[in-house]
Amino acid sequence: MSIDSTSFIVQRNGQTVTLNELTPLAFAGFAHFTAMQVRGGKIRGLDLHLKRLRMASEVMFGVALLDERLCFYLRTALASSPLDVSLTVTLYLPAGEFTVAAAGAEPDVLIRTGPASQGPAGPLALAVVEYERVLPEIKHVGEVGKTHFLRQAVAQGDDDAVFIDRFGRLSEATIWNLAFWDGASVVWPEAKMLGGTTMNIVRRQLARLDIPQRVQEITLADLPSMAGCVVMNSWTPGIAVKRIGSVMIPEAPEFLALLHRAYQAEILSQP
Repeated sequence: MSIDSTSFIVQRNGQTVTLNELTPLAFAGFAHFTAMQVRGGKIRGLDLHLKRLRMASEVMFGVALLDERLCFYLRTALASSPLDVSLTVTLYLPAGEFTVAAAGAEPDVLIRTGPASQGPAGPLALAVVEYERVLPEIKHVGEVGKTHFLRQAVAQGDDDAVFIDRFGRLSEATIWNLAFWDGASVVWPEAKMLGGTTMNIVRRQLARLDIPQRVQEITLADLPSMAGCVVMNSWTPGIAVKRIGSVMIPEAPEFLALLHRAYQAEILSQP
């Protein structure tokens, strides 16, 4: 089945990007981004995406763009796209890597859309890798480790990789957050990691639904006490995990259904 070419939009600062503008980006690795699924021209957790971009820009560039400006660029891109798309917003400085930008230099905004996605079906088997991301609280580009460990995991018969830190705590997977189920409460790992927008959507909706949840350190030794595990990202609020390392994880369909129900409770909004 062919894919409508209008699913693919690339704009820089609200304008169709040119080849000359794209070429330097092939060699740029100092940037941050947020990824989302747009449905019916609307976005879940738009406030969380904008907050992520503000925080990351302040840390990496020392300056953040106004939310109104980012929303204008989003509206411009979505006006030329189908109602259901995957969308990525990337912020970068034209000066690129290995340079010192002028004080107060504002980042450019690259927006790309493509076909809508739901993620893999699962359940997934995850290889365990000791790894800690640089600036883990930021969703930044140029992370060779994620792809490297993903490919290593698949080569050895797993589906993906999950990370443990120097203290033996499970933190996150390559492009996923982790969530566990103890039979009564949702358990979020305590470690340095990226706070995903889908994770934060689910957390605030679980709170509104009065579903117990807590944050705690989780090691490999704790896994046998868990009644379920999922990974989540902008594609989906939950894909079941069947194994982490050598530890089998029980099926927990009620846990998976709960996370999807919480996610669906989040109101879609237009930028």
